[in-house]
Amino acid sequence: MDPTELAELAAFAAVARHLSFRQAAAERGTSASAVSHAIRHLEARVGVRLFHRTTRSVSLTEAGAMLAGRMAPALADMRDAMDALNAYRDTPFGTVRLNVPNSIAPFLLDDVLVPLLQRNPGLRLDVVATDRLVDIVAEGFDAGIRFGERLSQDMVAVRVRASFRFTVVGAPDYFREHPMPRTPHELHEHTCIRYAFPSGALLPWEFVRNGESMQVDVDGPLTVDSQELMASSAARGLGLAYVWEERAAPYLHDGRLQRCLQDWCATDDNLFLYFPNRRHVSAGLRAVIEAIKA
Repeated sequence: MDPTELAELAAFAAVARHLSFRQAAAERGTSASAVSHAIRHLEARVGVRLFHRTTRSVSLTEAGAMLAGRMAPALADMRDAMDALNAYRDTPFGTVRLNVPNSIAPFLLDDVLVPLLQRNPGLRLDVVATDRLVDIVAEGFDAGIRFGERLSQDMVAVRVRASFRFTVVGAPDYFREHPMPRTPHELHEHTCIRYAFPSGALLPWEFVRNGESMQVDVDGPLTVDSQELMASSAARGLGLAYVWEERAAPYLHDGRLQRCLQDWCATDDNLFLYFPNRRHVSAGLRAVIEAIKA
């Protein structure tokens, strides 16, 4: 097999993984037109169509799905062989693709991932932050970070030692006009800023105290998809927000926000790094796992 054929098959594998010429091009460090040209040349050479293309979507044909499935084990073996070279290096080398929740990505970067990169100059991390539930295998990620209740049972899970705590916050001006709630039930009397997941589902406000747990469906005129927007909107006096304590920390430090219901807000340490149950874990992913565990 000549180098051109190998390059065309590599382009095919990238498009099959992402179902996007643009994303495949970004992964390969080339242009979408170059990837499209490689796929057209491959299809002409093998004499069958491998992708259905429209202006809005890309999908595999039956022949394309067969080729992608047959190539997958060989590509995995090649990646394993290349990664085995790390045994001859002092530090991990290569790229690890991670999917993490948008709401906690800044804290993981600051506390774990940035120090890891500083210690390992040959390591590269491709971090995609989203609160959308992602199939990490189908979308080409090496691992993901999620809360335990969202994990598939066929994944290997490693607990993240960092713990996070939700807190309810509001601006001093808001509390001057509205008495602080003493129990979660009193949130129904308050204007609240709601958080919506990419699916459209709203984040419930959950509380625990002395073994008693409850969930409150709050209401308010503002719904956003970012905890930073929740915190900043609350600081402007638009209502109460239910956010990670770390997200509210700068506003709490300078007095723009105040906490309430603190004795009802429990710490959540149910955060995991998870990855497919494979026979071989790359040296880069092992380095990430060790950093998470430490």
